[in-house]
Amino acid sequence: MGKMSGNGEVDTNSFYMKFLPEKPICFKGVRSSKFRHVYAEPAKRDKCYENIQITRNAHDSQFCAVNPKFLAVVTEVAGGGAFIVVPHNRTGRLDFNASRVTGHSGPILDIKWNPFNDNVIASCSDDCTVKLWHIPDDGLPMHLNDWMVELQGHQRRVAYIEWHPTAENILFSAGFDHLIFVWDIDRAGAINIIDCHTDAIHSMSLNRDGSLLATTCKDKRLRIIEPRSGEVKSEGICHDGSKASKVVYLGSSGRLLTTGFSRYSDRRYAVWDEKDLSKPLFVDTIDSSSGIVFPFYDPDTNIVFLAGKGDGNIRFYEISDEPPYIHYLSQVISGNPQRGLGVMPKRGLRPFQCEIYRFYKLHATKGLCEPISMVVPRKSDQFHEDLYPDTAASKPALTSQEWANGANAMPILMSMKTGQSLALDIQAIKQRKFVPKIKEPLVIDNNRRKFQFLATETVPDYRPKELQDEKSMKTTTNQTTKFQQLQQRWSTTIEHPYRDAPLFKEFNGLSDSRLSEHELRVAYQAQNDEIKKLKKQLINSEQRVKELEDIIRRLTKS
Repeated sequence: MGKMSGNGEVDTNSFYMKFLPEKPICFKGVRSSKFRHVYAEPAKRDKCYENIQITRNAHDSQFCAVNPKFLAVVTEVAGGGAFIVVPHNRTGRLDFNASRVTGHSGPILDIKWNPFNDNVIASCSDDCTVKLWHIPDDGLPMHLNDWMVELQGHQRRVAYIEWHPTAENILFSAGFDHLIFVWDIDRAGAINIIDCHTDAIHSMSLNRDGSLLATTCKDKRLRIIEPRSGEVKSEGICHDGSKASKVVYLGSSGRLLTTGFSRYSDRRYAVWDEKDLSKPLFVDTIDSSSGIVFPFYDPDTNIVFLAGKGDGNIRFYEISDEPPYIHYLSQVISGNPQRGLGVMPKRGLRPFQCEIYRFYKLHATKGLCEPISMVVPRKSDQFHEDLYPDTAASKPALTSQEWANGANAMPILMSMKTGQSLALDIQAIKQRKFVPKIKEPLVIDNNRRKFQFLATETVPDYRPKELQDEKSMKTTTNQTTKFQQLQQRWSTTIEHPYRDAPLFKEFNGLSDSRLSEHELRVAYQAQNDEIKKLKKQLINSEQRVKELEDIIRRLTKS
């Protein structure tokens, strides 16, 4: 009992104070987060892509790649490898004979869109090659088997490819020959060959500025590699299970997240510090399913999504800077298992509908690709700055040569509200002597231009010389007029974001006439592509007419 006070009452405060702990008790309730109530919004049936012959390959990649223009899906074919490319507006039931990319001689294992050119896609295959393809804006008018660049060097099949996040035309490829090639697309050659793995490579991921490469391997080791020199910065045991483990860099925080299996075949995830891989910062068990878990990280919202292959669940967690560094938010439960997932880049989302992420789910049991939007429930349809910080733009921060020479740079950012790229820091431009150049399409090889020139029919002119001279004068006048019209049209419609900046003129030394000439070259190239497309359509129609004539001829004979 408590002590008696002077007036004969019991002092209860002193009595209970004896039994209170020295440290205050902290109440562990539900962690507050603006993403706690994020929910999945699957697309309606008419907004899905149906009748796709999705590949049945058991390789552990996504078989799906998405950008703001196109959806690409690896398909099942009898011999060789192929994938379809569909513009986003062509939803619904696809034609069974839809045009495909069919240039590989073996099954395609991975596809990735160029982050700085929405018309260029890379693919790797069982035929030990990596190939780059140019897709027209309107999609494929016919089967495409003419690649832009072919990268040869792997001695066994190529399993995974990754684009550099900030340097233009730098591509990484990992093969079953235990090698990682660092390719320079500009010269179609390898900058470096990383030979530090003793077994098959399961995954690779680059940090925010592309200066470090993280890999997981069948030998159960997690490695941090400097890609230009091939030096292993640190390594350690990743997960004890025998199945494949995956890794993703958590932005520029210096931490990584891996998914894998325990020795008892439980699915697990772990958070690591890139400087010390001797033990993880945090480990937790997901469940006891058997499918490989793929991690997807959004550096703008600090949310990581864990999606299992072969099941329909997508769990998402929030990343923080304090232990335990990862906090469970919620999950999407579906009865339809997924064969692969494509992810739309942030610049292709709908910010005024509070959409923070979008998956493209390949159904494992039917030929269906279903868009799934991750939405923050908010009533207002205004732009929410706390949900959409400035994100990576489609402009490279470095050229391939600058990166190969040792330069590093964070991504150029753009506003999700206006869609405009943010101006670079003037002091950084002066120090690095670098101004973003005007984006040009990847140069098509000269052989294609030669064939195009040779295919042009020449019509002889047998008229008297006087009439020929008159015709040439008229033609020259008309061409001059058209050139002036094009010059006026394109010089008024195309504006470069750095055109008026004095630093642009200082470092590039370009006048307004030089800029308009470049724009005219871009217009001329687009017109050539359109003419080529029309020629292909004409050839197809002529072939169809001949086939119909043969059918009519056979019917009349019978």
